[in-house]
Amino acid sequence: MAVRAVRGAVQLDRDEAEHMRERVEELLAAVLERNGLTAEDLISIWFTATPDLRSDFPAAAARHTGLVDVPLICARELDVEGAMPRVVRLLAHVETELPKSRIAHVYLGAAAALRKDIAQ
Repeated sequence: MAVRAVRGAVQLDRDEAEHMRERVEELLAAVLERNGLTAEDLISIWFTATPDLRSDFPAAAARHTGLVDVPLICARELDVEGAMPRVVRLLAHVETELPKSRIAHVYLGAAAALRKDIAQ
């Protein structure tokens, strides 16, 4: 079993706690499903949010899904002029048999434009 990192991102339509919860849950579900993972395979998750998202912590939204024994942390994304607004990114560390080349990085909706080279 190897430790791998999985990237992902989603853009929110608006800065509201319930909407963030919905989009973070959608992102987490997609990361798990596309990589054949379960919550038991998660080691830790780093979340970042753009400075225009202030309604809630992405980690709080993840806790709402039942991830109570996975270490989670949030940070603020760099405030770069012209950057895509209202984006939550994640970096999940997982245990998996998948080789690096088969890891599915998940960029949902408009966030796919952030990493066209690896977006699934």
